[in-house]
Amino acid sequence: MDKFFVSEELKDIAAKVQAGERLSFEDGVRLFKSGDLLTIGYLADQVRQRKNGNRAYFIVNRHINHTNICINRCPLCAFGRDPGDRGAYTMTLDEIEARAMECRGQGVSEIHIVGGLNDALDLEYYLEMLRRVRRALPGTVIQAFTAVEVDYLARSNGLSLEKTLELLKEAGLDSLPGGGAEIFAPRVRERICPRKISGDRWLEVHETAHRLGMRTNATMLYGHIETIEERVDHLIRLRELQDRTGGFLAFIPLAFHPKNTELESLGLAGTTGYEDLKVLAVARLMLDNFDHIKAFWIMIGPKLAQVALSFGVDDLDGTVVEEKIAHDAGAETDQYMPKQKLIKMIRAAGRIPVERDTLYNVIREGLQ
Repeated sequence: MDKFFVSEELKDIAAKVQAGERLSFEDGVRLFKSGDLLTIGYLADQVRQRKNGNRAYFIVNRHINHTNICINRCPLCAFGRDPGDRGAYTMTLDEIEARAMECRGQGVSEIHIVGGLNDALDLEYYLEMLRRVRRALPGTVIQAFTAVEVDYLARSNGLSLEKTLELLKEAGLDSLPGGGAEIFAPRVRERICPRKISGDRWLEVHETAHRLGMRTNATMLYGHIETIEERVDHLIRLRELQDRTGGFLAFIPLAFHPKNTELESLGLAGTTGYEDLKVLAVARLMLDNFDHIKAFWIMIGPKLAQVALSFGVDDLDGTVVEEKIAHDAGAETDQYMPKQKLIKMIRAAGRIPVERDTLYNVIREGLQ
């Protein structure tokens, strides 16, 4: 480890990183409390290179948010609506199928579907949605329904998690996204999402999916009322599940956007670029058993996501096309990123662009 890039303050942690040793809870807290972002970024970049070389991944994908009607109405969320509210909507199965059909011939390798908990929609709506998307795009991976949605479908239909996931999988579901994790700490959930499933239940849903052979993503919502210790606890609990199952594909930190949420009244201003880079870098250092750390450009902006490629990040997500949840909460980014722009961003950062599918199978590498 180059002594010129490592501060005295973090020298012992740097030695552990160099030796490939697992960092402790206390190490994670120290990293978050440290003001030495450059050392943290340098260490995270070493781990990134060790795991992924000079590659930076992206995907050609399409998001579909099928309904914003939600019984939970979490304080953290600006997306959810009650039935009859202005802006409330539910897409018909024909409309969802039409969105999928639009992707034909566009090289889309993933359809990403998440929405609210709409009690007017029965299980058959979800199963038929998957069947139609699968028929429209037979070679495309369907990554859909957060652990919160899966739990809701199970409970409202009197089914086990395993049976629910088996039915969804049979209809076409390939992978679960990481949404709904927020922060696992009960103190935080009671304030920001009191009606949402617990952190334990979120982990149980993903562990069940892994047991059925499904790969999933993990997230953490940061920059609201959580403490540093609660962030580190969240990361370690993800790491522990990954030790047991190996089923997580990537970790995606999600920067909280307070605009139009109930939490806006607390005076939260949103995250800073410094904080975003630190969270990404610390995640790379703590999650030693995760292969990929993703900077979701929708949340932090494309320019900072590009810089993050030198702070432990090896994935910029994808083209997206349409995203409502973060934008309802004040995200000012575009909702679509052309493939060529992603390639240009990656190349300008000195990385090799790799187009991947959901499972990180390489579609094309070294694109110009």
